[in-house]
Amino acid sequence: MTARAFFRLLGLALGLAPAVTGAVDKVEADTPSVPRVEISVDRRPVDRSNQPVITSYADALEQARHSVVSVASTRIVRQRSPGFPFDDPLLRRFFGPGFEQRERKIPYGLGSGVIVSADGYVITNNHVIEEADEIKVTLADGRELDAVIIGSDPRTDVAVLKVVDPGEALSHATLADSDTLRVGDIVFAVGNPLGVGQTTTMGIVSATGRSNLGIIERGYESFIQTDASINPGNSGGALVDAQGRVVGINTAILSTSRGSIGIGFAIPINLASSVMHSLVATGTVPRGYLGVQMQDLDAELAPRFGLKEARGAIVADVLPDSPAERAGLRQDDVVVAFDGRPVGNSTELRVMIAQLAPGSRATIRIMREGRPLELVAELGMLDDEDSGSRDILPGIAVSPLTPELRAQFGIARGLAGLVIVDTEPGSEYGSVLVPGTVIVKINNEVVADLRAARALVGRGKNLLLINQRGTFRYIQVTVD
Repeated sequence: MTARAFFRLLGLALGLAPAVTGAVDKVEADTPSVPRVEISVDRRPVDRSNQPVITSYADALEQARHSVVSVASTRIVRQRSPGFPFDDPLLRRFFGPGFEQRERKIPYGLGSGVIVSADGYVITNNHVIEEADEIKVTLADGRELDAVIIGSDPRTDVAVLKVVDPGEALSHATLADSDTLRVGDIVFAVGNPLGVGQTTTMGIVSATGRSNLGIIERGYESFIQTDASINPGNSGGALVDAQGRVVGINTAILSTSRGSIGIGFAIPINLASSVMHSLVATGTVPRGYLGVQMQDLDAELAPRFGLKEARGAIVADVLPDSPAERAGLRQDDVVVAFDGRPVGNSTELRVMIAQLAPGSRATIRIMREGRPLELVAELGMLDDEDSGSRDILPGIAVSPLTPELRAQFGIARGLAGLVIVDTEPGSEYGSVLVPGTVIVKINNEVVADLRAARALVGRGKNLLLINQRGTFRYIQVTVD
């Protein structure tokens, strides 16, 4: 079993929460022409005083429990009906090619969702409703209502539903500011595991900012990790704090037994809510684009960049004519904060950039040659599958050669090209193109940067000149 298959064993989730001002606010439409979802947001950090002895969380969870629904999806399949008169050529010719077909509805998926507005907007996971033709949601009081898909975003595993005819204002969740979560905070997972009915389990926040898990393929991962029990069917349910506010959408579990072993993951509500508002307003999720290739700052590299802690993202390359280049970013800058939020690693920075709309202006705090500096960038539009990717071939990530990478892999100073910094498990090229390999030429052309290198790779057979541990050799790779 590959690492990717291991991590993708199960899923559960979705949620939302945009940035607003004030303690408890209503988010309303900016203009009458742009659809918006009116949601309740409480941005105050959870009370951590621990003064009274708490014997029950029943009152705190009451509203959240009534906002969580069961989501059942159905697919419609068309089958050819056997026997007379359906196999009669004359009747088929007279009534048309669909005459002999009949429709059959089959259950497709069962998960959970969170009502986030009184008029019936529901957040759930994309994988819960993907390829569904009909959707029904079951409220906490047992009512079953029809719902339609407003939009979905596979790259965050978020989807938004709308109850067709709620009939009355629905009980809906209050959303918290997931950026204020700390390891050790008490949380509750609410959903419909294994179809047994609404269930609430308790745990703590085990970690924040979990990424590179392979749960969302080529997507944006910055999960809340929790040991609150999560099982199949919890997908799309709510992760709730001790004050009854939704902080995340339960999305996945890591398990060898297909059951909970205390390692579950939820999408932070801030990320989920920003996706929701984009889907409701436009049906799409336009993402910001900066135009840098990044790598993590580890403990060994931090002192060389003038930092005491291994927190931040090293700019490995700045793409020509990009927002990053226009803002003044340079190779070897270390981004330590973006848009007022501290940057822990390159994955966190990638998610932060993608959360902002194209055209947004963001302040970037960097360390350059040991000195702090602030720059302002106007983000562009991320217009392809993964403009932030460093892949030159599927599963093979490269970077321009920097002094730090030369030292890390023992690469001679005079050697030019792109160095392989990571290989994805299961990549068909990974057995030969291992980290530390320098790609010098592609199809007899010198490799200058990632953009040029990608342009040199074509379908069919490609000739690569590589250098491994000081030795040059040619290899041939085939691209489908």
